[in-house]
Amino acid sequence: MRKLIKRLHWLDYVIVAVIVGFAAVIVLRIGGALNYDWRWEKIPNYMFRYRESEDRWVANLLVQGLVATIRISIYASILALILGVILGIARCSVNLTIRMLARTYLEFLRNVPPVVVIFIFFFFLSEQLIQAMNMERWAREIARSDSNAVWTFLFGDMRRFPALISGIIVLALFESAFVGEIVRAGIQSVEKGQREAARSIGMSHFQELRYIVLPQALRKVLPPLANQFISLVKDSSLVSLISVPDLTFKTVELVASTRLIFEAWLTAAGFYFVVCFGLSVLFRRLERR
Repeated sequence: MRKLIKRLHWLDYVIVAVIVGFAAVIVLRIGGALNYDWRWEKIPNYMFRYRESEDRWVANLLVQGLVATIRISIYASILALILGVILGIARCSVNLTIRMLARTYLEFLRNVPPVVVIFIFFFFLSEQLIQAMNMERWAREIARSDSNAVWTFLFGDMRRFPALISGIIVLALFESAFVGEIVRAGIQSVEKGQREAARSIGMSHFQELRYIVLPQALRKVLPPLANQFISLVKDSSLVSLISVPDLTFKTVELVASTRLIFEAWLTAAGFYFVVCFGLSVLFRRLERR
């Protein structure tokens, strides 16, 4: 902490003072002009509540939404990475048809507003897929069974499993377009001479990708991929539009039932900041290694 203080410039103190002053003006305006009654003491009750029937503290609306957001972000990140790598490789394919199909998919998603994409994929793909697989009935049967502890740990309330899966699929399909372009740029950044050398020693196209191109490309694309996954956490709030019970959806419920408008949204913003900042620190350490 002392080393950090010594490195601070006088301009840093000015910036901090301006930010603090700006925040103070906003708080005073809300309390004065809007005649808003701050009730921060009620927020902890909506993070955790005491369940007398089980004699223990359990997660309430805000923490439930935070956990759901983390689940959605993790699963959507994994699926988006898999799809993005496939799309990135397809964008560099020697086959014109494969290359054009991948480019069409990427260009469409990157140039259409995310809200529109969310609704298109939800109603025309994920919702149809869930109905075709009869996933709602399967999830209800697991929810009623006594041995659902593992499923609950991985996916939360199994009665909301179809909505969770819809959110994961929709978010992954949207984010995979950006991951695909990042992977494509990483593959094309590898020098052609290395590919020619791989072919000269008899490597197949798959071996060239597996042993020469992808290891170098993935190392180069780690920083932009890290930024994209942090953006994915923030973009996960969009799935609340299709009734997925994430942090944003739970915050809307809390505001509607208690009118704790500023307290609830500031708390939700704090949760998003902690998650995204933690990921930023983690990825920064990975980049150094």
